[in-house]
Amino acid sequence: MIIEPSLVRGLIAAQFPHWADLPVEAVDASGTANAIYRLGTDKAVRLPRTDGSAADVATEHRWLPRLAEQLPFPVPLPLAQGAPDKAFPRPWSVCTWLDGTNPGPGDASSSSDLLAADLAELVLALRRIDPAEAPPAHRSEPLASRDPATREALAALGGVVDAEAVAASWKESLSAPPFADRPVWVHGDLQPGNVLVADGRLNAVIDFGCTGLADPAVDLIAAWYLLTAGARETFRTAIAADDATWTRGRGWALSIALLELAHYRETNPVMARIAAHVIEEVVAEVPGEARA
Repeated sequence: MIIEPSLVRGLIAAQFPHWADLPVEAVDASGTANAIYRLGTDKAVRLPRTDGSAADVATEHRWLPRLAEQLPFPVPLPLAQGAPDKAFPRPWSVCTWLDGTNPGPGDASSSSDLLAADLAELVLALRRIDPAEAPPAHRSEPLASRDPATREALAALGGVVDAEAVAASWKESLSAPPFADRPVWVHGDLQPGNVLVADGRLNAVIDFGCTGLADPAVDLIAAWYLLTAGARETFRTAIAADDATWTRGRGWALSIALLELAHYRETNPVMARIAAHVIEEVVAEVPGEARA
């Protein structure tokens, strides 16, 4: 379904007429879950592209206000929930607009120790939030359960990635002791499209569609998706990740990136470029003897 600004204006006029005079501007974003439009100067409209992402609307409206009170960085606050209608068949939302830019591979922010410390502060704050009544995260399954899909993605990428090195890294991650403690709150998808930075610092965190309770290693994907090797060590030190958690986190980053590269290589060049970069970063950490 093609989502044009005229559609957004019509939805706002029909369901929230008090905002009908505000300008609507498309936001250039590479994400696949939602089409995003800026409404006026301080609001954003998010329209789910799939039924799966539509289910996230209710989750975000319920939990984001609670999380926002306990997080050290701004997150989008839901302002209104749009209802499905003939013009648009899924629930949608209006939330607060947050300033900043999405980082990319090689950006100056990726080598910033300040960003690494900010990310650690965010992740640790999430872990401290009371898990009572919280839903399971989108990625709450054990890492090992992703083995068939991960290997299938690797097979589909023959000639695109260093299959031997990738397989060695994945094997190492699967050998880490599985998570056996109480799950904690995670964002679940700390990738470039879901964070906003300014002057080398974390400015805001967006898109909480994957949030919920999971292995804390899930949020360590930020180390490879958002940071270079030096800043990665700063992040690990600040978050005090033990070897098993760090190795599982690396496995999560590798698995997610492989599936993204296999799926979006021909259709979403921005996401494919990020995923390829993550795979290179992960493989670079595999000890030489592990590849033998």
